[in-house]
Amino acid sequence: MNVFAGVGGGSAATDAAPAVGTGKALLELTPHKIAVCHLVQVFAPPAQAGGDVVPPFPFESLAHHNRLGLFLFTLTRSCEDFLEPPLEEFLRQLKAVDDLTNGWFCEQLTSTLSALNSPDDLFNFFDKLRGVLTAPEGASAEDIFLDPNSQLGVFLRCCILAFNSMTFEGVCHLLADIVMYCNSTDASYDMAEDENFNNEVGSMMDADIGSQADMFDKYHRGFSSGSHMGESSSALTRAPMLPYDSDDANTSKADDNPTCLRSRWQLEAYLNQQADILEKDPSSVPLNSFNATMTKLRTLAPELHRVQFLQYLNALCHDDYVTSVDNLHRYFDYSAGMQGLFGRSVSPVQDIVVGKYESALLCLGNLHCYFGHPKKALEAFAEAVRVSQMNNDDSCLAYVLGAISNLLSKIGMSNTVGIISSPYSIGTNIGLGTPLSIQQQLLVLLKRSLKRADMLKLPSLLSFDHLSLAKFDLKHVQRPLVSFGPNASTKLRTCPVDVCKNLRLSSRVLTDFGTDVLSTSNDNGSFSTSWLRNLSAATGSWRSSSVKSTKLHNNDFDNFHYHAQPCPVPAPVLQLAGSACLLRATAWEHYGSAPMVRMNALVYATCFADASSSSEMSLAYVKLIQQLAVFKGYSAAFCALKLAEKKFPSSTSSHIQLLRMQILHERALHRYNTVSTLHLAAAVANSLFSTCYKYNLQVENASVLLLLAEIYKKSDNAVLGLPYALASQSFCKSFNLDLLEASATLTLAELWLALGSSHAKRALSLVYQCLPMILGHGGLELRARAHITLAKCHLSDPKFSVPEDPEAVLDPLNQATEDLQVLEYHDMAAEAYYLKAMAYNHLGKLDEREEAAACFKEHITALEKPHNEEDSLVY
Repeated sequence: MNVFAGVGGGSAATDAAPAVGTGKALLELTPHKIAVCHLVQVFAPPAQAGGDVVPPFPFESLAHHNRLGLFLFTLTRSCEDFLEPPLEEFLRQLKAVDDLTNGWFCEQLTSTLSALNSPDDLFNFFDKLRGVLTAPEGASAEDIFLDPNSQLGVFLRCCILAFNSMTFEGVCHLLADIVMYCNSTDASYDMAEDENFNNEVGSMMDADIGSQADMFDKYHRGFSSGSHMGESSSALTRAPMLPYDSDDANTSKADDNPTCLRSRWQLEAYLNQQADILEKDPSSVPLNSFNATMTKLRTLAPELHRVQFLQYLNALCHDDYVTSVDNLHRYFDYSAGMQGLFGRSVSPVQDIVVGKYESALLCLGNLHCYFGHPKKALEAFAEAVRVSQMNNDDSCLAYVLGAISNLLSKIGMSNTVGIISSPYSIGTNIGLGTPLSIQQQLLVLLKRSLKRADMLKLPSLLSFDHLSLAKFDLKHVQRPLVSFGPNASTKLRTCPVDVCKNLRLSSRVLTDFGTDVLSTSNDNGSFSTSWLRNLSAATGSWRSSSVKSTKLHNNDFDNFHYHAQPCPVPAPVLQLAGSACLLRATAWEHYGSAPMVRMNALVYATCFADASSSSEMSLAYVKLIQQLAVFKGYSAAFCALKLAEKKFPSSTSSHIQLLRMQILHERALHRYNTVSTLHLAAAVANSLFSTCYKYNLQVENASVLLLLAEIYKKSDNAVLGLPYALASQSFCKSFNLDLLEASATLTLAELWLALGSSHAKRALSLVYQCLPMILGHGGLELRARAHITLAKCHLSDPKFSVPEDPEAVLDPLNQATEDLQVLEYHDMAAEAYYLKAMAYNHLGKLDEREEAAACFKEHITALEKPHNEEDSLVY
């Protein structure tokens, strides 16, 4: 029976493959790796024909045996740091796994390391390791031996090959490192409360381990696994003394521990992990400490040029323009094209890494885009297109096209004509001599990038392009490229079907895993890292107890949350799938379906939290809080806002800051009289409309036009407000903004009603037209407006009699006052109570009339004489 057969073997073999033929060993042999090799030999001793299936000595059960195997697997795949742990940390972790054998593993490990005193001892040690990988003659399927192609089997083979490649001087240096490794622990620490441990130390001394016996007497000591990101490397070098003792002698002794790097795969996984942290939560990464850590890693491993790329990302996330540009130039100068960002083929056999200059231009363009330099970004992208075409770098060209389309969709269209029409342009006409508009150029770019991504089998870029097309279809009316002649279409509307189709195709990239290029394993070391950190946390709680604890037997590190398990889908692809879910929520906001907005935002916050960035996660929270404000009132929204501010500090989340300002502003508008500011509001709204028109922001134009209609309605100038309401309604129909169209229709009804009672019938017809949409998806304020307008239409109609049908007036007014009480909207609530008083007066109900009149007076008083204006800034 093969132990851990095939687990991670493929990926490990692939990681080792690039080193073949380079003249370098697959990995650097270190004392820590020798210690792991010894434990692998204990886990899978040299096979013997006809052996029993029961676990070998000293394992008490298969579960005990598998626990050690899982521990060894995580040691070879974890990426919590780039330095290997010192001996005392390794022994402490092993003691947590070795709780059933009273430290037998630790004792055997220290004895084996102590016995390695000469090159012959090392040769005999590795000679025994070969027996672990060799199946004996006559072995059956029931015999236990280590599969050479498994993760642990590949690790042993790499270590054996590294030893066979060493010179005699290298072997002598390795022996010296083993002595330093064993002597790096501090014997001055005492743990008197653990009586059994003193007995173990005594038995070790009696075993005549030699002069290095002092390395055992502190292997149980604590080690903090929760070091701050960016400081983990120094913590691993000196951690045995930092949490507990500041004595200089102890510190100097810790510095004697050899600083040995982990394997190349673990180093790459560590760098990828730090890049993920920078993307998800840049505020948690201290700028100077992170740079110091990366500088130390670069000193120890100068060939790892991606360290400089991480320093570029760190400076970028901390808005340091000069440092980010400098590190970006250093990365591409020093890497000399050996670590390009793209491959020409998805096949690992034909993968040719090309492109230093075009990749550098792409990164430079993204940097300028991040710092708000769109013209410089487009210049860099245009040059990247030219160089990519010259070098036949199709992959980089596809990504550049995606980057250009993403930039154009974000910055508007006014100032980009000169760049897009430059000699390096991808094309500004369709072969008919007709120049394309900026909007049409963007569509051409998106479709061309999508076609290339599909042809080159780039799933991430393919998903991104579908998202970009969905955004484009959401906000732009697609006019035909040839828009003349008798057959030209006159129907200019967006197509929600295309938006939903692209969103579905974007998420479909998840279903492609398990086929073709995505069939390979995606073990990025996260599970192994989580397992070891959980192990350290469990043993930390055991150490902190003054009484001998049995927590190790109950629940330490074997149980994990589901997100710690290895995921077959890479995090960037999960992030794209989450972005599709978030964009779907935005699309339903435009189309006016509040339940779908809430559902998609909740799905994103629940299912994609681990893979999302803090910016996107805060945006999901913003959508949910906005829904609370609209449907549950400001009190519920402020409670949720406080929780969001704790999760996303205001210094790092602009979305949360804008949301707080928006809700406070809306509540202040509802509480106080704002009639005197209407002329200023009209001027600002006109300026805003000009800006939206200049940058072709048609969807935003619909909202601004409706805002102008509302301003003129409140200033009792219905004649001027009517054209703005009609224009907004027309925009909403073109872009399928159903809820906004219902709001514009309601405003149109209010404006007609303001022109006199002769228009009450027309206004009532408009209210009935938009009422189903408003009651189904509108918020509290919009529903209250609709109910009040409905009652006003009935009361304004000379043919309507309140005594004959009082419910037609009182029912909507009662619902309106209930909703407005939650919103603290004094102006509209006063109007609702005034209409109720009128209705009760027609019915002859004097008590109800006086009660409604008293409520009307309360809201008028609160509107004209607020108790404390500073309360608007408190929540």
